[in-house]
Amino acid sequence: MTATTAMTATHSLQPRSARTTPIAAIATAPGRGGIGVVRVSGPDVSAIAQAVCGQALKARHATYLPFLDAHGKAIDHGLALYFPAPHSYTGEEVLELQGHGGPVVMQMLLARCLDAGREMGLRLAEPGEFTRRAFLNDKLDLAQAEAVADLIEASTEAAARSAARSMEGVFSDAIRALVEQVIHLRMLVEATLDFPEEEIDFLEASNARGQLANIRDALGGVLAQAKQGSLLREGLSVVLAGQPNVGKSSLLNALAGAELAIVTPIPGTTRDRVRETIQIEGIPLHIIDTAGLREDATDEVERIGIERTWQAVGRADLVLHLVDAADYVEHGLSEIDDAIDDRLCGHLPPGSPILRVVNKIDLAPKVGEHHFGADRPHVVAAIGPNPAEVWISARTGAGIDLLRGQLLRLVGWQSGNEGTFLARERHLTALRNAQSHLDLAEERAAQEAQALDLFAEELRLAQDHLNSITGEFSSDDLLGTIFTRFCIGK
Repeated sequence: MTATTAMTATHSLQPRSARTTPIAAIATAPGRGGIGVVRVSGPDVSAIAQAVCGQALKARHATYLPFLDAHGKAIDHGLALYFPAPHSYTGEEVLELQGHGGPVVMQMLLARCLDAGREMGLRLAEPGEFTRRAFLNDKLDLAQAEAVADLIEASTEAAARSAARSMEGVFSDAIRALVEQVIHLRMLVEATLDFPEEEIDFLEASNARGQLANIRDALGGVLAQAKQGSLLREGLSVVLAGQPNVGKSSLLNALAGAELAIVTPIPGTTRDRVRETIQIEGIPLHIIDTAGLREDATDEVERIGIERTWQAVGRADLVLHLVDAADYVEHGLSEIDDAIDDRLCGHLPPGSPILRVVNKIDLAPKVGEHHFGADRPHVVAAIGPNPAEVWISARTGAGIDLLRGQLLRLVGWQSGNEGTFLARERHLTALRNAQSHLDLAEERAAQEAQALDLFAEELRLAQDHLNSITGEFSSDDLLGTIFTRFCIGK
């Protein structure tokens, strides 16, 4: 690829044109409500508006009128809005009919629209098809389109605010800034490849290594923010593990603030996983209480529960290994708990930490200020085979606030980050791949001119991965996977 093609690569797919068949759908959630919306998008939508509303509509003005059936009788009364192309959500002509939100009324109004548009091929919209057309018509890039779904599905206020920032283009702007820097560096590299007779020392004259270092630093910052946004979107899977009767169910109840799990002094009370989602600083935490781990379980149901515990550990972002405070103070970590630690490390996904939770300090008379103080609870900051440690009482609530803070610290959450944008695993993968190619580009740069063509190729591959985030280069399979997960009508 020459320097000229490098400059124009990001614009090679524009303009993008969507399919021209008109589509219609109910845009509000199923069920009864005060208001329901039927949305139509495509060419010649004004003709459908004329048929259903009995008059031409003024662009971008809400008009209160009756919605008419084929015989001119009113189906409902409501507001009609007409948006001419390209000044609409999809970039096409759009009609929105806002009536009463009863399911029968909505279905009658949708059926009327489909009947009025039959000759022009009006059909029911597929899931996410309105937003897909907005993407194909350059009203949104792919990251912004995904943020639309993320905003709808946001489970916390922090996630909703971050999704809104992504929808406004904060994430996309950061990606485009990176792409522009990569393109600029590619131009310099490829110009040197095209004119070798100049015999200039490219790496020195253009400060290529300095530019590459700046790009790598900027990418690292975007990746760090994306990881924070991914936590907001996906949440964390936190598994409570340990021997029977160490207080796992009590801890679940304490974290959730409700009596969700049955608590008894009888070992093995919990036979299956109990799952509850809580919020800490806007991060969804999916807490999973599991069956107590022991080798001598004779009950078939309990053995199945233990096996499911290990399955849950294998998918966990973080494991809390609970131990009994009285035994821990008296004898240290028991052989059984030590074996559980080893097995947890073997089952956990790479990078997922273990937090040792020393529970029942209220029942351990030998626990003193050096273990757990009101102002300075005992915390050991190691991770892995020697896990971090927090001392609590799930029954009295002592240390629970400290525990909540440790959960977020161990997975890298930074509180007070108002600039976070929401990100998906797809985005993280693309950013990591781009980072890997920039790392390889640094290695090629160290080889001077002998590897200049390989240096240019690594930059090109990094740019492709960045472009995939905003959809400059996206396969139909990827688009299908993304938009079919949207709700119908969006």
